[in-house]
Amino acid sequence: MEPLTGMGVMALIGAAATIAGASEDLESDVGSQSNPNSQVQLAPQMMYPHRIFNKAVSGEPPSNALMCAIGGTTASVLMSTGASVVLALTIGAILAAAVHGTYSVSSHFGRSASQKRFKQPIYLDIIRSHTPVIMGYAFITTFSILVVSYLMIAVLGHPFPLPLLAFIWGITVGAIGSSTGDVHYGAEREFQNVEFGSGLNAANSGNIVRKGESGLRNGIDNSWFCAKFGGPVTGIAFGMTVFLSGWTTVLFDETRGDAFGWASVIAGAIIVLILILWNRNIEVAARKAYGPYKEDEEAEVAA
Repeated sequence: MEPLTGMGVMALIGAAATIAGASEDLESDVGSQSNPNSQVQLAPQMMYPHRIFNKAVSGEPPSNALMCAIGGTTASVLMSTGASVVLALTIGAILAAAVHGTYSVSSHFGRSASQKRFKQPIYLDIIRSHTPVIMGYAFITTFSILVVSYLMIAVLGHPFPLPLLAFIWGITVGAIGSSTGDVHYGAEREFQNVEFGSGLNAANSGNIVRKGESGLRNGIDNSWFCAKFGGPVTGIAFGMTVFLSGWTTVLFDETRGDAFGWASVIAGAIIVLILILWNRNIEVAARKAYGPYKEDEEAEVAA
């Protein structure tokens, strides 16, 4: 493949991955899926009943892997019967979203019902309003992952079948959603009533902010908030992961010789090193801008 053509395909793959990452994070925010979910689950036990959709089917990486694998398997079966690629990927994403929505509803009912002794109600209007949003985000995520996987197989010649590749990218986007997006949901949105940067004191466990801008807060409020920063950052993180992981192998095609293969490895190592140094500089700049951490300040006083 010509490097210019390969780079164009990688740009399209990176764009689809960016959309998948953003939608995955926002779906998690609507349904309280991953790390912040522990505080949502704990809130009724600490006498803080709420109106936040609480599902956490099985954590973001496994649930997204299952969702994308279902979509990839359905699309592969349809394409094997002669269906068009666009139709197959669309139907696969619809089926995956339906399955994900079913698991979400059953999980939310089970979790809320288990909190009955702590006076946590089951709000049927939350089910009606949040489930379509969750399924919509799930469709966008699955369809984008399927596009990424199909282009890697059909154009870039990846040896893995579509369901397996979709499964792997599903795990990846879920893991990035947990590590990147959750920070801007759990730390900034759920605990706006405590000092920023103070960490979660044990006395504040479960004391999530339950009042929103127009009444009691729910998961859609969280999604509105996270769409400003958490969702886009997650999308960029996943998009960069997909693009940069494939960029070196496309530019330095190992099929043209061992030298190109080693050049791809070296280019990948250089990219990782640059990102490490960049991250370190950002952390140092943040410390200087917002002051030392409290433990650092106490250490300086003691010295």
